[in-house]
Amino acid sequence: MFDVPVLETERTRLRVHGPDDFPNVLKLWQTEEVYRFIHGKPATEEEAWTRFLRYIGHWHVMGYGYWVVEDRETGAFLGETGFADYHRGIDPFMIGTPETGWVLGPIAQGRGIATEVVKGMLDWAAGALSEKDVVCIIDSRNKGSHRVADKTGFTFFKSGIYHGKELAIYTQSLG
Repeated sequence: MFDVPVLETERTRLRVHGPDDFPNVLKLWQTEEVYRFIHGKPATEEEAWTRFLRYIGHWHVMGYGYWVVEDRETGAFLGETGFADYHRGIDPFMIGTPETGWVLGPIAQGRGIATEVVKGMLDWAAGALSEKDVVCIIDSRNKGSHRVADKTGFTFFKSGIYHGKELAIYTQSLG
């Protein structure tokens, strides 16, 4: 079993998903402010469950994955962030390159928390991942996530299409 690191930032704690987190994951992925730029529709319970298991499974197979983002002070569930290899059919360069992702519920949006947690996990990745390049893909309309990518050191690489949506692909070298 892989030991998932716990990361702390000024306001958050990033920790492994546990069974008690699933109701929060389902609620998150059924919230319009979350799904509108990702899938365009609320997740079903089955889709959220598959996502939940995929997050946990990444840690065991890849040595990286997604964390729950919680408020350090209150323990409140704020969202999820991490790295994955989804084998997306966007461009061959992405397969085998960790894809950075972040998604926060409305309570945490617009407060700089995404920038804070992405910086924290990139710092961890620089010392922990054997891969030294990471990517992120962002819906072209998602101005908030484009700002987070810019603030955390990502560089625009190229535009692409995935599932009929125009997106931006960003890259970053970790060292």
